[in-house]
Amino acid sequence: MTRALIVLLMAALMLGAATGEVRAQDLQSVLQTQADAVASPSRRSVDAVIAALDASDLPQVPEFLEHWRDKEVWQRKADGLFFYVTGAGPYILIDVDTGAEAGTAEKADLDNIKPNAGVRGVISTALVKFQLLDPDMAKRLAAVDSIARDPGPDLLEPLRQAIEEEPDPALKDRKVRLARLLAARFDPDPVARAEAIRSLSGDLSVDARAVLSQILATRTTVADVLPEGTNVVAVLKPGRDISVNDAYAQLADAGLAQPTVTTQALKDGLIAHIADGQVGGVPVADLNTDAARIRAYQALADQGVVPPFVPDEARRAAVEAHVFYTAYTETDPNLTAAAEEAQAALATRLAVNQGADLALDALSLASIYFLAAIGLAITFGVMGVINMAHGEFIMMGAYTGYVVQQFVPNYTVSILIALPLAFAVTFGAGVAMERLVIRHLYKRPLETLLATFGISIALQQLAKNIFGTQARPLTSPAWLDGALTFNDVVSISYIRIAIFVLALIFLGLILFILKRTRLGLEVRAVTQNPGMAASMGINPDRINMLTFGLGSGIAGIAGVAIGLYAKVTSEMGADYIVQSFMTVVVGGVGNVWGTLAGATMIGVLQKGIEVLNPSNTLAAQTYMILFIILFIQFRPKGIVALKGRAAGD
Repeated sequence: MTRALIVLLMAALMLGAATGEVRAQDLQSVLQTQADAVASPSRRSVDAVIAALDASDLPQVPEFLEHWRDKEVWQRKADGLFFYVTGAGPYILIDVDTGAEAGTAEKADLDNIKPNAGVRGVISTALVKFQLLDPDMAKRLAAVDSIARDPGPDLLEPLRQAIEEEPDPALKDRKVRLARLLAARFDPDPVARAEAIRSLSGDLSVDARAVLSQILATRTTVADVLPEGTNVVAVLKPGRDISVNDAYAQLADAGLAQPTVTTQALKDGLIAHIADGQVGGVPVADLNTDAARIRAYQALADQGVVPPFVPDEARRAAVEAHVFYTAYTETDPNLTAAAEEAQAALATRLAVNQGADLALDALSLASIYFLAAIGLAITFGVMGVINMAHGEFIMMGAYTGYVVQQFVPNYTVSILIALPLAFAVTFGAGVAMERLVIRHLYKRPLETLLATFGISIALQQLAKNIFGTQARPLTSPAWLDGALTFNDVVSISYIRIAIFVLALIFLGLILFILKRTRLGLEVRAVTQNPGMAASMGINPDRINMLTFGLGSGIAGIAGVAIGLYAKVTSEMGADYIVQSFMTVVVGGVGNVWGTLAGATMIGVLQKGIEVLNPSNTLAAQTYMILFIILFIQFRPKGIVALKGRAAGD
C-alpha cells in the first residue's frame, strides 16, 4: 500500500512537472514574464519582449505581433492577462494561445494596448522575420515586399536564413537578390560587402542603382584641418570651386565664424534706423559709397540694434583659414571604390539597354507609321492623287472597330470581326470617293487637294454628329494587356508588338498582291507606263478605282490597329496624315519598300529628337520636319526612287 502511494505520488509530481513545462511554453506565460513591457511598450523595452517571443518558438507569435502592431491586444485589469477581443460591449475575449472564446468583459475592465509609431515599426520588423518562413506563400511574399520597401541591417541575417528553406524557386530568387542588395549596404564584413557591391554591376534594376547611389552619397563640409580617416572626394578651392560668400555661409552654419548679413539686409537695416537725417552718426547724404554705408551699419551693430556685418577682407581671411571638402558618407574607401567601379560598369550596360529600348520604341512607332502610310503610298504612287482625307479613312476604321465591340463583347472575337469589316467599309468609301470625286480631277492636283481636304472636314463633322466629341474606347483583348519586359530598362507593350506583327503581315500581303497576282501586275503596269498598259488591254480607270479602294481599305485596318493604341476621336486621322505624307515622300512615292524605309527613318528620327528634347514635343516635331525638308533637297525622289510615270511626275 505504501509503495503504491509512493508510485502514485511520483506519477503525480512528474505529470505536474510536465504540465508546468508545457504551460511555461504557452504564449500567455511568455507574455506575463514581460507584462509591463507588453502593456506599456517603448523603444527601449520592446526589444526584450520580441527577444522573449522569438526564443519561445511558438507558432502563435506572428499572429500576436500582428494584433499588437495593429493595436488589437487588450489586457484584463483584474489579472493582467492579455486577450484579443470581438464584439462591442460586452467584449468577447479571445485566448491568445488557442483562439477560442474565453468569456466576456466590459470595456471598463480592459486596457487597450496602443504602441506608438516607433514601437509599431520595431514590431513590423520583427514580424517580417517570422513571415519569411511562414507556410503561407502570400505572407512570405508580403514579407519580402516589406523588406524591399524598408530595408534594414537587422533583416539581412533572417533573410539569409529564409533562403535555404524557401520552396518556391521564383520567390527564392527574389530573396537571394534582395539579400545581395542588403549585403551591399549592411553586411558587417567589409570584404563580403565589397563583393556584394561589385555584384550589382550587372543589375539594371532601379533599386540596385539606388543602393550604389546611397553608398556613393556625399556631403560638403568645412573644418579647421582635414580630419584623419575622412573618405574625401575632393578638396574645394574657395573662389574656384565654391564662391567666397557661400564658403563663409558654411563657416557660419558650422559655428566656425560669426554670421553676417547680405548687402540687401545691410541697406534695409540702414533705412530702418534713419533718425534726424542720420544713420549711426553718418549723414544720409554721405551714404553714397560702400565704405560709408558699412561704417554707418557697423555703428548700428556696435549699438546692438542690427546684426553684425563682416567685411569682405575678414570673410576672405576666415575662408582661407579653413578647409572645404566633399566627402563620402561611407567612411571605408574600399567600399566606395567598389561602388564606383560597379556604377561605371552599370552606366555602360544602362546606356546599351537604353539604346535598345529606344530602338524598340522607334521600331514600334515605325510600324504604326507604316500601317498609316502604306495605303497612301499605293494611291499616291499609282494615281498621283494627293488624298488629304486619308486620315479620315483611318478614323473610319477605328470607329468601325468601336461599333463592332458594342455588339460583340468578346474583345478577341470583335477585333477579328472588325479588321475585315473595317477594310470593307473603307474600301467601299474609297471606291465611292474615287468614282464621285477623284476621277473628275485627274491631272489637276490643286483641285484634288482642295476637294479631298473638304471631304476630310466633312467626314470629321459627320463622325462628331454620330459619335460625339468624346473619345471612344477601342478595348484590346486581355492577352494584349501588359508588356514584354526584359529588364527594368527595356520593355515593350504587347499591343505595340501586335501592331508590329500586323505591319509585317501587311507588308507580306501587299508584296504578294503586287508581285504574285494579276491585279498586282496590272497595278505595276499602270504605274510604270499607263499608255502602254492601256494598249495591252488593261483598263487604267478600273485599276485606279481598285487601287484607291485598296489603299483606303488598308487605312481602315490601320485605324483598328491604331485605335487599340490611341484614343478613337473624330480628329485622330489628322494626327497621322502629316506623318503619312512625310513617310511616303521620304521613302519614295509608290514603293512598298520605300514606305517601309521612310517609316523606319521617321520613327527613329522622331524618337531620337524626343530623347534630345523630351520636354517640348512641338519643337521635336518641328525639328523633324526641318530635317526631312533638308533630306528632300538632297534626295528629292526619296530613299527608294520609283521608275515610270510617278518618277517622271
